[in-house]
Amino acid sequence: MKVLNIGSMNLDYVYRVDHIVQPGETISSGGMNVFLGGKGINQSIALAKAGVEVYHGGMIGEDGQPFLDACQEYGVHGEYIRQIPGKTGHTIIQIDKEAQNCILLFGGANQMLTKEYIDGVLSLFQDGDILLLQNEVNDIAYMVECAYEKGMQIALNPSPFNERLEDVDMDKISIFLLNEIEGGQITGLSDPDRIFHEMCCRFPKAKIVLTLGSDGAVYGATGQTYRQPIFPVHAVDTTAAGDTFTGYFLAGLVEGLPVEQTLRMSAKASSIAVTREGAVPSIPYRSEVEEALKQ
Repeated sequence: MKVLNIGSMNLDYVYRVDHIVQPGETISSGGMNVFLGGKGINQSIALAKAGVEVYHGGMIGEDGQPFLDACQEYGVHGEYIRQIPGKTGHTIIQIDKEAQNCILLFGGANQMLTKEYIDGVLSLFQDGDILLLQNEVNDIAYMVECAYEKGMQIALNPSPFNERLEDVDMDKISIFLLNEIEGGQITGLSDPDRIFHEMCCRFPKAKIVLTLGSDGAVYGATGQTYRQPIFPVHAVDTTAAGDTFTGYFLAGLVEGLPVEQTLRMSAKASSIAVTREGAVPSIPYRSEVEEALKQ
């Protein structure tokens, strides 16, 4: 079983602020750093750091060489990444003193996928392989249709949630990995328990992983439910917490680990990530997670 992630790569411009800027307000930042990020590459590197062989696809601009370097450094197969004229995607991220963030996203090269490119990459994968998708690149609906026809398992993190997801046949998704906000946007509900119940009823063939912030996460599939509390830590940057959880959860799935063990490993990995700055640099290696679980 191989894992293919056709996903975003963003240069993250991260600003430290006292509070998230309000409409019409001008404030000074306490510091600025540039990190590699984007849900796609974050999740691929989380998978690689968790010990999974993962292939990353997508587009970068003329300023995107650091992503190719990162793939080589962290053990992600980056041979399907294409460099094109123009700018790589980027984000402007504010992080306040409570470690909460807000993110402004510019798609750049992430929005330049072509059907020819998608067909070429998917032709190298087969029935039973996993395709991991987020909504920071274009042609999500087309990729879902093509992967489904090939018999691939499709894991979807529907973020950011927007009108493009209306074109996606959600009944073809094998694994939903989403937070309560995204779950609410899909179901039209606000109560987390009702969101989870509705997702399980609406997509009975899928595995549902709903993360609930400080309330942990809940998993449902084939009538079974498992809950995982958080590991309390002092958070400094929550940017890649969900992506870390996603990568480690899929790693457990690929390895065939029991659900309870997979959820616990994912929660611990995420708890480590939020104690570090940046997206890619914050994601822990499997050995770190396993050592922390022993303590």
